[in-house]
Amino acid sequence: MNLARALGSIGGLTLASRVLGLVRDSLFARFVGAGFASDAFFIAFRLPNMFRALFAEGAFSAAFIPMFNRKVAEAGDDLAPGIAFAEAALAILLPILIIMTAAMMIFAVPVVWLLTFGFGEGRDDQFATAVEFSRITFPYLLCISLVSLLGGILNSIGRFWVSAAAPILLNLTLIVALLFFHAPGDPIATARTQSIAVTVSGVLQLVWLIVATRQAKVTLRLRRPRLTPDVRKLLALIWPAAAGAGAVQFNLVVSTALAASLLPAGAVSYIYYADRLNQLPLGLIGIGLGTVLLPTITRLLGRGDEEAAMATQNRGLELALFLTLPATVALVACGTPIVAALFQHGAFTPADTISCAQALAAFSLGLPAYILVKVLTPGFYARHDTRTPVRFATWAIGVNLLLNLALIVPLQQVGPPLATAIASWVNVALLYRELRRRGHFIPDAQLVRRVLRLAAAALVMGAALWFADDLLAPYTTGDRLERTGAMVALVSGGMLVYLAAAFGLRAFSVAELRALVRRRA
Repeated sequence: MNLARALGSIGGLTLASRVLGLVRDSLFARFVGAGFASDAFFIAFRLPNMFRALFAEGAFSAAFIPMFNRKVAEAGDDLAPGIAFAEAALAILLPILIIMTAAMMIFAVPVVWLLTFGFGEGRDDQFATAVEFSRITFPYLLCISLVSLLGGILNSIGRFWVSAAAPILLNLTLIVALLFFHAPGDPIATARTQSIAVTVSGVLQLVWLIVATRQAKVTLRLRRPRLTPDVRKLLALIWPAAAGAGAVQFNLVVSTALAASLLPAGAVSYIYYADRLNQLPLGLIGIGLGTVLLPTITRLLGRGDEEAAMATQNRGLELALFLTLPATVALVACGTPIVAALFQHGAFTPADTISCAQALAAFSLGLPAYILVKVLTPGFYARHDTRTPVRFATWAIGVNLLLNLALIVPLQQVGPPLATAIASWVNVALLYRELRRRGHFIPDAQLVRRVLRLAAAALVMGAALWFADDLLAPYTTGDRLERTGAMVALVSGGMLVYLAAAFGLRAFSVAELRALVRRRA
């Protein structure tokens, strides 16, 4: 498989989705701002987002794809045994998902309380609003989990782009709801409409995946539930993988709950907007690499080619850091003009911009760690080891909780993101040390050399952006054309400086970049 080109295909569609996501968030900031209604909606949206990350981009794929691929490989690339396995999995998962969704709607009050600790004293109205919005969004969990099953099949047969395109429907649905169904002067009604749009988008994504699988000549029949040995193994792998893949998501839930209960109204929104910006490079790089690396490494290990599997993971880390380091530096150095250009209009004030940019800088310190987790965990999942990542993730969650409690009061909205970043680095250190100890991953000389030079190139770019900030800041709060021009100048200028520094420091040559694009795992 061509690693860079596969990542480019997924990354391109993910880029479209993330850009639409920024448009959606910008419109939401304009109509709703950062306060009572926005905090309530973001709490309600937290669980669907968490399940999307856990299942569509994490646990289910980590458990299902290796088993599906092995079934197909053992049958000489015949899809029939893999489809039979998928039908057996669907027969068990569908009733579980229906019961779980119904239970979460019935017990929405305690579920939302766990996410907010009741918003603190004197905020009963906000808690009741969050419960109402959550009941509206919970059916999305059922839809997105079924989407992950169908997406896992399509990823296994090389049709990565279909799953990568599905989130575009989510963003388009929410954008349409904001543009045509918002209630002027009534942020609560607008947030309620967004909650409805979340569930509608889940139905649209499920229809999209059903159509795509049928076009790929894959049709799943509904069977009577039976706990076959393969299904038992799948279920045994999913729960540890969910905890392992969900460390970052769980950390965000903890951060959100503490912010909702201990900080003033608006803090949840600052953390959400900052996380959305931080998720842009994470979605483009980390999720794409994780999606491609898992089936690739699984196939190589299935052929007994340990050396090629390790080389693939080295090049995955190399590609991840090449793209991640400049994004990290840019978000830290230029957080304020970026937030101002995207969100500071309508109900979103200059004070909101400063608070959000501070949270963004803290989140961004952990950006390389979030992506390295996505690159390192396939080394465990491809070998059917989902327990080790969950053990390390549990330790990271403990670190995050302790740091949240220590930092949230003195650092306000900066404390939870900083705790999440540090905890993610702890997770990376544990994953790397264990892979190295087992001999499953050893950084080669090329990777070590390039990491140091790429870090230096990113710092050069950061210095240039720091000076450019003063020149561009006045234009980030102007009209739409001025905002767009300032952002284009900032991003393109930063990219040119980074590439020039990378080539100047010999982190990469033009010939090596071309070879990377052509290289096949």
